[in-house]
Amino acid sequence: MNVPSTRRPPHARRVRRPVLAAALTAVLLAGAACSSKSEGSPGADGADGVRTGPGVSDGVIRLGALTDLSGPYATLGKSIVQAQQLWADETNADGGICGRDIRITVKDHGYDVQKAVSAYADLSTNVVALPQVVGSPVVAALLDDLQRDHMLTFPQAWSAALLGKDAVQVVGTTYDVDMLAAVDYLTRAKKLGKGDTLGHVYFEGDYGANALEGSTWAAERAGMKVVGQKVKATDTDLSAQVTALRKEGVKALLISAGPAQTASLAGVAAARGLKVPIVSSAPGFAPQLLKTPAAKALEGMLHVVGAAPAVSADIPGVKRMVAAYGKKYPGAVVDSGVLSGYNAAQLMGADLKKACRKGSLDRADVVAAHRTQKNLDTGLGTPQDFSDKALPASLKTYVLKPDPNAVGGLVNEEDAHEAPDVRAYLASRH
Repeated sequence: MNVPSTRRPPHARRVRRPVLAAALTAVLLAGAACSSKSEGSPGADGADGVRTGPGVSDGVIRLGALTDLSGPYATLGKSIVQAQQLWADETNADGGICGRDIRITVKDHGYDVQKAVSAYADLSTNVVALPQVVGSPVVAALLDDLQRDHMLTFPQAWSAALLGKDAVQVVGTTYDVDMLAAVDYLTRAKKLGKGDTLGHVYFEGDYGANALEGSTWAAERAGMKVVGQKVKATDTDLSAQVTALRKEGVKALLISAGPAQTASLAGVAAARGLKVPIVSSAPGFAPQLLKTPAAKALEGMLHVVGAAPAVSADIPGVKRMVAAYGKKYPGAVVDSGVLSGYNAAQLMGADLKKACRKGSLDRADVVAAHRTQKNLDTGLGTPQDFSDKALPASLKTYVLKPDPNAVGGLVNEEDAHEAPDVRAYLASRH
C-alpha cells in the first residue's frame, strides 16, 4: 500500500519517486547490466546511504513466508499469514521500516518437503528474510540453504535440532523444554508421582523426537517411566495407541502431535475410561476442537504448555493485537497461530530496524543485528534472548487450559515461569 509521504522520514521522501523508476528499469533490464541500486543487488548502497541486498530496494523490504495452507496445519498457516500481513499493514501505515514499505510474498508448501524446497528456490532470490516457515521437517531440509544464503528465518517449529544456526531462530522455547515444563506441572499438581508411568504420543520426525527427549529426561529425573507411542500426521484414530497405553497403566499422557491427534487421544481415552490428565505442546491444540465430539473430554482433561500466553490473556499487547486482527479479519478465528505469527513479525521488524540503524539491510548484516538482541520484548509474552544461537530464546513456559467461552479457546492456567530443572537439562545437552 502507498503511504502518505508526510508520515515518512525525510530521507524516504527524497528518494520515493526515483525509486519507482529505478525499480521499473531494473525489471525491464533483467539479465542485462543493472544499476547498483536495483533491488536484489548484493552489497549496493541505497539512495539514503543504507547498504542493501536481495529483497531490499530504496522503497521496499521484501519478506517471504513458506507456509502450509493446504495440508495438516492449514488452519494454523492461514492464521499466521493473516497476522503477519496485519503487522505489515500497520508498519507501512506508520511509515514502514528504514523508510521502506514491507511486502510479504507467501508460498504454500502443503507440509510437503519437496514442494517447500522448490518454493524456497523461487522465493529466496528476492527476499531479505523469512518471518515464517511452517514445519520442522521443512526447516530441517532447508537448513544448509538458509545458512548459505544468510537468510534470517523464524520457523513456526520449535525443535532443538534447529538451534545452533546463525540464520535460523527458534522463537520461545523448544519442544523438549516444553515437555520438561509439562512433567513439572503434573508433578507439582500431584497428578504424577515417583514410580508412575507416563504415556507420550508423538509425531515421527524432529518434532516428536525432541519432545520425547525432554519428557524422558524429566521423567527419569523424577523417578518415573515414559512409554512412547509414535504416530504419523495421517494417523487420526488413536484407538490402538490408547489401548496400548492403558495396558501400561499410565497415570498421565503427553502429546506432541497435531490437533486431530489430540482430539482423538482425548476422545478415545475418555470413552475407554482412561480419564487421566493430558498435556499437549502448543501445536497440538486448535480452538475448533471445542466444537467436535471430543470437546467435553478436552475441557476436562487437557492442558497446553508453550512459550506464548493464551490469546484471551489480560495482557495489553495481546488485547490490542486481538482487537486489530478482529477488525481486519471479521469473523476469523483468533488462535495461537495469530499470536505466534504476529509476535514473530514484530521481532523481525525489530531486527530490521536495528540493522537499518547500523547502516545495512544486507542479509548477513540483518542476521548480525538479530544476534545482538538480548532482551527483546514485544509485549506479547516472554522477552527473547537471541544472543546465543545454541540455546532457546526463552526458558519460560505458560500452562493453558481449554475454555469454550474464551477467545481462542484457551485461558492462562499458570503464568510464564521456568521449570526448576531446565538449566540442568540444557547443561547436560551441551
